[in-house]
Amino acid sequence: MADEVSCLKAQLSEREEEILALKRKLARLEKSHTSVLKLHDKVTNLEPLPAKASLCNEDIMRYSRQLLLPELSVQGQLRLSKTSVLVVGCGGLGCPLAQYLAAAGIGRLGLLDYDEVELSNLHRQVLHGEESQGQAKALSAAGAVRRLNSTVECVPYHLQLSSENAMQLLQQYDIVADCSDNVPTRYLVNDACVLSGKPLVSASALRMEGQLTVYNYRGGPCYRCLYPRPPPPETVTNCSDGGVLGVVPGIMGCLQALEVLKIASGQGSSCGQQLVIFDAQDTRFRSIRLRPKQAGCAVCGENPTVTQLVDYESLCGSAATDKCRRLNLLSRDQRITVQDYKSILDNGVSHLLLDVRPLVEVDICHLPFSVNIPLSSLEERKCEHIRLLQERIRQLKEQMAGDCRPAVYVICKLGNDSQKAVQVLEKMSGSDVDEITAKDICGGLMAWAQKIDPSFPQY
Repeated sequence: MADEVSCLKAQLSEREEEILALKRKLARLEKSHTSVLKLHDKVTNLEPLPAKASLCNEDIMRYSRQLLLPELSVQGQLRLSKTSVLVVGCGGLGCPLAQYLAAAGIGRLGLLDYDEVELSNLHRQVLHGEESQGQAKALSAAGAVRRLNSTVECVPYHLQLSSENAMQLLQQYDIVADCSDNVPTRYLVNDACVLSGKPLVSASALRMEGQLTVYNYRGGPCYRCLYPRPPPPETVTNCSDGGVLGVVPGIMGCLQALEVLKIASGQGSSCGQQLVIFDAQDTRFRSIRLRPKQAGCAVCGENPTVTQLVDYESLCGSAATDKCRRLNLLSRDQRITVQDYKSILDNGVSHLLLDVRPLVEVDICHLPFSVNIPLSSLEERKCEHIRLLQERIRQLKEQMAGDCRPAVYVICKLGNDSQKAVQVLEKMSGSDVDEITAKDICGGLMAWAQKIDPSFPQY
């Protein structure tokens, strides 16, 4: 009889623990749902994470494989549960990062992104699905994270990070992960992390390459120590311009998750003064030792000149967005609209249409009457392409009556490289090529697809 009573008491104790775990899960879900409603488009103050004294049975089962690691153990797992991480950007880097942080049991996960899910995102932004198109990325990512691990408090922010809201937001998190794809946001996040004393785990991916480092960590350098001045905006390429193989940001986002988890669990990161470079073409990693923290750094140096957040779009000369940038290099009379160009075609006016995109883009789509000479070939004055251009201009002159200058209209994807090409052609006119009138077609082929021919492919 006594044995039976003891057995029943033990079973009751186990059930009480299970009920308590279920109540905690319910409270987190309700709080998380409230957070979605409150933080969809604004920043509010969050309550501190509750400190766990021990792991419940459900935690032990969920995280058992990593609890077996001496490098992590129970104490490391408890540290993860007390750590909050802000992910800036829920795209190709942020999706795998958020996924693995949630799976590992991070306490609170802030997911920030101003953008909405598009079809072109899905080859690399793996938290989103076809059904998520048009939905805010932050909310889409939060939904996927909750389905993976409902015990993680997930806070989505559907907003643009700015000088006005960054400090209030970053101060509420222990670690910041920069998954953005534009220069102004990188400087903004760096400065906000330095001013608020937060470690910054940063990565990037483009084409077949990726980079990773940890800034402002244990006396190491910040982003400005390495890049005191922003690069000229026309020299910056992002995924929308240059492309990326989807698995590359996936790999870099996983490496970001690794460093965040090491920092959060108390192991520490070895990337505080290291730049890890991944070459996907050769499947090769290499590490470069970075210069130390700079005494003359504008934000983390001995006599900082940046003591509050500034206008980073003005500082960098570009917008804080990963969308394709829009340059404005030419005067109005050097450009025409796609509607004007359609009229030229309809009226049968003799001209040359020069497509200056790389061949890989021309293979995706092109106007059948265009001539392809990549911008790089014009800039380098490659002989075979200059001869092709000279021949086409000569043929055009033969079609024209009188002494009119041949008209060359230049097109690319969005109207950026075509403007540069017009500038190159103007310098060449009269020397490498006959006297011509060169004009850029505003908005390029994407404007053609949107305003003239909806059946034309967009990419």
